Amino acid sequence: EGRRSLGIGMETADVGPGLCSASFNQDSTSLAVGTKTGYRLFSVTSVDKLDCIHESTETPDVYIVERLFSSSLVVVVSESMPRRMNVYHFKKGTEICNYSYSSNILAVRLNRQMNVCLCSLIESIYIHNIKDMKLLKTLLNTPSNPSGLCALSINHCNSFLAYPGSDTNGEIIVYDANNLSTVTMIPAHDSPLAAITFSASGTKLASASERGTVIRVFSIPEGLRLFEFRRGMKRYVNISSLSFSPDAQFLCASSNTETVHIFKLEQHSPSGEEDAPSWSAYVGKMFTAASSYLPAQVSGMMSQDRAFATVRLQMVGQKNVCTLAIIQKLPRLLVASSDGQLFIYNIDPQDGGECTLVQKHRLFGSDKDWEGTEKCELTEPPQACQTYAATVAIPTSGPVTATLTGYSEDGGAKKGEVIPEHEFAAGPVCLDDETEFPPINWCHDGSGRGKGRRP
Repeated sequence: EGRRSLGIGMETADVGPGLCSASFNQDSTSLAVGTKTGYRLFSVTSVDKLDCIHESTETPDVYIVERLFSSSLVVVVSESMPRRMNVYHFKKGTEICNYSYSSNILAVRLNRQMNVCLCSLIESIYIHNIKDMKLLKTLLNTPSNPSGLCALSINHCNSFLAYPGSDTNGEIIVYDANNLSTVTMIPAHDSPLAAITFSASGTKLASASERGTVIRVFSIPEGLRLFEFRRGMKRYVNISSLSFSPDAQFLCASSNTETVHIFKLEQHSPSGEEDAPSWSAYVGKMFTAASSYLPAQVSGMMSQDRAFATVRLQMVGQKNVCTLAIIQKLPRLLVASSDGQLFIYNIDPQDGGECTLVQKHRLFGSDKDWEGTEKCELTEPPQACQTYAATVAIPTSGPVTATLTGYSEDGGAKKGEVIPEHEFAAGPVCLDDETEFPPINWCHDGSGRGKGRRP
């Protein structure tokens, strides 16, 4: 009781004034925030302008709000009714349906392709078909998970669920949400899990433990360790957020410290040889040779990669949630903090290093506060890149695309509208709100209170 999700695996007991939660949608084109008075939805497809596309004040103290891609479907849970999940069509101002559980809801995850809605409780997980809220599967007697930590991949071919397999160590259970069966168990860490996330393709899973010193990336569904990154050795931290870039070639991690780390998922040559031998390459080979004579713990630390890029936040000790996105054709890091601010940074995908703050927005406050949003000078690089790794040569086994399957609010162009590029669905079908999510005038708790309720 008292610990609330602040989006994408972020838990906190001390959120900022007026802010209860914050979460980016599945393709990082939208930001949803829960407040003491209701919730707000923002479009984050522009750097200079933060559009509030919807605001609701009907339900106070919203501590979970999840938007389904760029659709009009939003799931809301409030502190006044922490056991009930409400599904709204916010453009029409109607409640589609709701569902009640036996204990408090700790997290909600949405998956558009397979229409999966996942609800995490302290010792159980419920998987629904989001079209009619039919219960597909209940995972009972799961290890105690007071923060509701879980992750759901968004790929229609690799629809996987990940959740803690133990409350004493860092085991991860990977579950197939398509076939409703367990895939594998990954012994990821010695300490309990603090954060987990899938790549957009569902083929990689990143994790961090409560110690917060090491971040690991595994292949899915095999569960093989692919990468290991060291955030630091001086102190233990609480990693609150992990997020892959759209092309899964970068991974960002934020914590309760002032630094956000960005790691590069680069496969090194098996031979370890370089075209032009350098002193650093020579030292690296010496360390590799020496590690075979050292204890496993020491050699493991020597083999871990450091951050490719970093961000020094303007605040210290504030809980936050981060994501990597392509905005206006450039790679950006977005950080939403619990004090109600959104920071946007430029990333150099070739050289890394310290990222540049280009914009800062307020997420709540008076109209005067919104007009007074602090702006930073934006310096655009001369060349735009389509993906995070467009300017670096990274071998891949096949074509890489940063375009995620989207979800159009209107199911396609209507009345001559031009649907934004990010909303086009790359899959075989683009769902339509009218046919896939019709207004449902009933409730699963039998009360019949779902009719006509405004979000």
